[in-house]
Amino acid sequence: MKRINKALLAVAVFAPLAAHAFPDVVTSGAKNVILVHGAYADGSTWRQIHDQLWLKGYKITVVQQPQTTLDENVAATRAAIDAQDGPVVLVGHDSGGAVISIAGASDKVKALVYLAAVQPEVGESVSQLLASKPLPGNEVKTSRDGHLSLEPSKFRDVYAQDVPPNRTNFLSIAQPQITKATMDAPVWSAAWHTKPTYAIVASEDRLLNPELQRWMYQRGGSQVIEMKASHALHIS
Repeated sequence: MKRINKALLAVAVFAPLAAHAFPDVVTSGAKNVILVHGAYADGSTWRQIHDQLWLKGYKITVVQQPQTTLDENVAATRAAIDAQDGPVVLVGHDSGGAVISIAGASDKVKALVYLAAVQPEVGESVSQLLASKPLPGNEVKTSRDGHLSLEPSKFRDVYAQDVPPNRTNFLSIAQPQITKATMDAPVWSAAWHTKPTYAIVASEDRLLNPELQRWMYQRGGSQVIEMKASHALHIS
């Protein structure tokens, strides 16, 4: 894991997330931050990150993904990028990492940030990566019409064990479903090959294996920090 120069810690996108932070190169020349959620949650989970970055003077856009197909998720994120008036930092959580890996090819995107997110290579899918290093008991259910969700009674233990129960209870019953087809679709672009990338490993993650996170981010040459946090590190 790369050691980060302390002189660069003052200006960072995700200073609120950790005692460490990404260097100012992440946001140098870019005041537009686009936040892309993943499976089993929606854009409202970015509220705390939005508030803290907004107070620092960033323009924040939260993408509400339809979760019907990977194409439509990417289209929603591309529309958000196109609407910006300058350079963009693109941030993804969970399966949102697949979306930013594709949409991040835009010339407007200055950097990619992966928060406990998948970082697929061209031809890989979210499902394929998850299956490569599975975790026991993740409690994903598949409906008859091909939609995925987390068992509500297991939501806190799997997704957000370090978030208060009253909040995780709401998240569990409000979770949007995502189609299996979206998770199974291979990505057709991997912008992390050509863009600066930064990543946070959630070491207590029970949904996306921390070992898989470390492996993907090392493969991608990302600058990495690690936090003792659940999959819901952007909330907790």
